[in-house]
Amino acid sequence: QVQLMESGGGSLQPGGSLRLSCAASGSITSIGAMAWYRQAPGREREAVAQITSDGVISYRDSAKDKDRFTISRDNAKNTVHLQMNNLEPEDTAVYYCNMRVRTGPGWGFWSTYWGLGTQVTVSS
Repeated sequence: QVQLMESGGGSLQPGGSLRLSCAASGSITSIGAMAWYRQAPGREREAVAQITSDGVISYRDSAKDKDRFTISRDNAKNTVHLQMNNLEPEDTAVYYCNMRVRTGPGWGFWSTYWGLGTQVTVSS
């Protein structure tokens, strides 16, 4: 079994910064892509950013997000981070991490795991 634990959420004023972290633990052989999603009240969950095992990064199709968000990973610690700068009220949401994890020796051992989420609230 694999568990993902997010941290770093909180409440802050517009223009502030937060760094979210998500650490995976359990029976892990290797980790593929890592990603951050978010879900605002009354809206569907949406992807924010993804980083592959090779370090290829993708952001939501928004120039504004690419300038404000930075995703990174620490393979030695099975951790993914999301640095968020110049936050706006529209960024208020529960942020979830997502990882593609292999728990055994073959291709059939790949599964997708989600964390429980961390709340980010941006308000003046």
